[in-house]
Amino acid sequence: MSTSVNRIPVSILTGFLGAGKSTLLNRILQDPATTDTAVIINEFGEVGIDNLLVESSGDTLVQLANGCLCCTVRGELVDTLATMMDNIQTGRLKPVRRVVIETTGLADPTPVMQSVMGHPVIAQNFELDGVITLVDAVNGLSTLERHKEAVKQVAVADRLIVSKATMADAAQVEALQARLAELNPRAPRLDGDAPEAGTASILVNGIYDPATKIADVDRWLRDEISGAAHAHHHGHHHHDHHEGHDHHHQHDVNRHGDDIRSFSIIHDKPIDPIAIEMFVDLLRSAHGEKLLRMKAVVALSDNPERPLVLHGVQNIFHPPHRLKAWPAGSDRRTRMVLITQGLPEAFVSDLFAAFTGQPRIDRPDRAALEDNPLAVPGFRM
Repeated sequence: MSTSVNRIPVSILTGFLGAGKSTLLNRILQDPATTDTAVIINEFGEVGIDNLLVESSGDTLVQLANGCLCCTVRGELVDTLATMMDNIQTGRLKPVRRVVIETTGLADPTPVMQSVMGHPVIAQNFELDGVITLVDAVNGLSTLERHKEAVKQVAVADRLIVSKATMADAAQVEALQARLAELNPRAPRLDGDAPEAGTASILVNGIYDPATKIADVDRWLRDEISGAAHAHHHGHHHHDHHEGHDHHHQHDVNRHGDDIRSFSIIHDKPIDPIAIEMFVDLLRSAHGEKLLRMKAVVALSDNPERPLVLHGVQNIFHPPHRLKAWPAGSDRRTRMVLITQGLPEAFVSDLFAAFTGQPRIDRPDRAALEDNPLAVPGFRM
């Protein structure tokens, strides 16, 4: 469970049609910190970065005036990334410090995330560094009501940016903010008109810090604590205390027909490496399509001082890697955050408890698990 972490960070910029992705990207690219950034536009024919891009009938890599690069994608994203890396390694393209992928507005972002994480060569050279989702303040609520893709775009985001707030009335913005908090309570929300929204800093989101070449666990843990506090404040927080002292924070966003949930598992004791590997393998092989996102920092029993970082989208996971040490002053318990669709929190937490040697038998309502065909040793119904 150890791989090189010297990868190029990849940020995914998504949002429904008309949310203002290209406008925001234009602003970000004016920041000198984005020099030597490769920009991939995942929708051919709708490229417009201040008229700096050159139209072409094929995949084209263009040098922008500010030193950024842009590739307009017609083919597979995996092929584009592989070609980019090959050109860098052979000297035909200068090294890049970051890749930004702007998705089509109609896209479910999870296949794009899988493209970065799923291919062995791509995962060896690139690291998913977060998803930034734009939501239009004027049409955002109705879009979330009518389009499942928009709900997924919000649910998997590491950062939410509300655009066009000045064009909406206060009641619209307040209602949208409340809905975003339900769908993704852990993601920081930012006004798209704020000065910081147009800087390169919003691209640094995930479990990777390009400045230090280690996972940005400290920031992620702070966001998790903040999210748990938010859920508690809104009455969607509960603890289960039993042997092993696992804690579960759930935020149910099952509203208007969608069944996306966000919840976390906190485990006090170091975990056997084989146990966590079996848990993840079983979860993703049996229910990968329902696992929209999973991020975890795990204390392992063979070396608790070097935590393991896990990052998955559906049944595709980054190669796990260990940090050299926990961030100074951080909570050293295992922390796992999951965003699921149609997968009960009860099943996931009980499965986790089974593999950590503490089957949970205290939950009175087991109806959510009765239809599951998996027979797990030590998993008592």
